[in-house]
Amino acid sequence: MQRTPPELTANARALRNAATEAERKLWLHLRTHRPRFTRQLVVGHFIVDIACRSLRIAIELDGGHHAEQIEQDAVRTAYLKAAGWHVLRYWNNDVIGNVEGVVEGILEVMAARASTHPRPLPSREGRSYLTIRGADAANRN
Repeated sequence: MQRTPPELTANARALRNAATEAERKLWLHLRTHRPRFTRQLVVGHFIVDIACRSLRIAIELDGGHHAEQIEQDAVRTAYLKAAGWHVLRYWNNDVIGNVEGVVEGILEVMAARASTHPRPLPSREGRSYLTIRGADAANRN
């Protein structure tokens, strides 16, 4: 397996420490969801803003400067799709103005790509001790 170049790791760390307002706002909503998300993930020779490794979902947040980088963004998206990633792109002002709607869209994609609910209950939650004991007693008879 090819190691990540140290300069990309350093760039990802710097980007994590200097997150935009949109990245911080979206991260506050996604960080508790399961499967887990991570920020500034190195994929190949690109750094993805927010990603879910297990479902291979890459979330890109675009500011105004991306309007001039359409070709570069298309190359990046094509690379990620070829590597098996599902790429979601949102404008920063959409995240800032409607973070709940953006999160809802992301959760829909997660549900479609996952075999389980994006926020499954912990083991045995929702079942009482007596229900479990009663089932054990019924199985013994």
